[in-house]
Amino acid sequence: MRRQGPSQVQFWLIAAAIGTGAGFAALGFRKGIESLQAFLYGTDDVARLHSFAETLPWYWILMLPIVGGFLTGWILHLFTPDGRVRSVADVIEGSAMHNGRVEYKAGFASAFASLITLSSGGSTGREGPVVHMAGMIASRVSDEIRADGITGRDLLGCAVAAAVSASFNAPIAGALFALEVVLRHFAVHAFAPIVIASVAGTIINRLEYGGVTEFLLPKANVLEFYIELPAFILLGLLCGLVATVLMRSVFYAEDFGNLVQQRTGMPRWLRPTIAGALLGLLAIAFPHIIGVGYETTSATLTGQILLWQAVLFAVIKVIAVAITMAGRMGGGMFSPSLMIGALTGLAFGLVATSVFPEVSGAHTLYALAGMGAVAAAVLGAPISTTMIVFELTGDWQTGLAVMVAVSLSTALASRLVDRSFFLTQLERRGACVAAGPQAYLLAMFRAASVMRAPEDPGAADPARCAEMVEDGIFLTPEATLQEAMPLFDKAGVPFIPVVGDAEEDGQRPVHGALFHVDALKTFNRALAATAAEEHS
Repeated sequence: MRRQGPSQVQFWLIAAAIGTGAGFAALGFRKGIESLQAFLYGTDDVARLHSFAETLPWYWILMLPIVGGFLTGWILHLFTPDGRVRSVADVIEGSAMHNGRVEYKAGFASAFASLITLSSGGSTGREGPVVHMAGMIASRVSDEIRADGITGRDLLGCAVAAAVSASFNAPIAGALFALEVVLRHFAVHAFAPIVIASVAGTIINRLEYGGVTEFLLPKANVLEFYIELPAFILLGLLCGLVATVLMRSVFYAEDFGNLVQQRTGMPRWLRPTIAGALLGLLAIAFPHIIGVGYETTSATLTGQILLWQAVLFAVIKVIAVAITMAGRMGGGMFSPSLMIGALTGLAFGLVATSVFPEVSGAHTLYALAGMGAVAAAVLGAPISTTMIVFELTGDWQTGLAVMVAVSLSTALASRLVDRSFFLTQLERRGACVAAGPQAYLLAMFRAASVMRAPEDPGAADPARCAEMVEDGIFLTPEATLQEAMPLFDKAGVPFIPVVGDAEEDGQRPVHGALFHVDALKTFNRALAATAAEEHS
């Protein structure tokens, strides 16, 4: 298998094994959060954690996220090079640029940090850490069988599908999420193993929780067809704006945190502690921000929230998510976007159904559509999010309303950010994944791997290389083709010397030369391979 790669049957068996492993990882992470929450908050019913938290002393609500932030900060400080939690964006980057591999050490640290964060009052979701944990399992298997890029990406997709399926009891959405968000294509060769892994992950979930949906909805979700659809068009546009506000709030808060940290010289382990203190202060008055927030989401979907509460809770939740993410405390964005979307939809629905009661269905239907619309815009995944809303609720009768809201929300938000929260994260780090392979493939090849050495046939003239080095036209071996191509355009030369560090006499040794034609050939081959993978 290491020499020739797995056969199709072997690959499916590996997919099932990875799906089972990722399913157990997701289940273990969820059970760990529930157990730790029950211990820290002193309740046996974590499904009603927010209601129970209202009865606790204020100093306990304040203290828990501070302690959690302190522990999170030290874990990330000791075990990650940058103090940053790994999540879905890193899995997307691993799929696109690292042959389906993700980091191990930083990944384990991120999982533990997110476990503490979500258990002690952090206001994010559990899907981000779970997806990266699954990515580590796939990366380990890929390394063991020496998988190439295509196989490594497919295995990564299998792990992600199983993790999402096991987290939300949503096998269809899990498979589509892996294809739509992580692999970012729907190639036929990847479909079967990903579905197998997704089913395996779902089985793990149902062995523990049964076949029940995450949310139980009222039976009154009726759509007054045709006449009511314009309202869902407006809801979709509103949700696109809300999703954009949520995403940009996180990015603005992160930039502000970076600025404060830089100007004050604050140690990076202290940043999550300060964020925990801010969350604790918010949670004293608004305990619904604690953790994943499924209790509030469920109450919203069943119409138990008043209009002013829906608006206020949505605003406070956006603030809490921005603090948690900008404080580098860990967690994911999917569950918060579900909660904010449901609150937005319910508020809109209460207004719409009161203005036009004679042509309106249930206001809770707007909460359901809003939940999907905001989540889809944040994830940049309209197909898988639509499916996951159906699978989370078991409500397949109102699909038209959800689809209308999701499509318009995603279309609007994708114009206001770089397509999704995760892709915008990568763009802010300099990984240009959102624009497609033509934007990031050049960054995958270093000059040293493409250059012609001095002894190679057709090598560059040594005298001309020396002249160019003196003129400041050269590349280091670590430079990528992405850095080289603008230099070719600017200098107008057929090749650029690749040099090492300056020696004692100030001269830089010439290791070889990168030819423009070789760089273009490498880029074309990479594009062709990518196209072949996506259409196979």
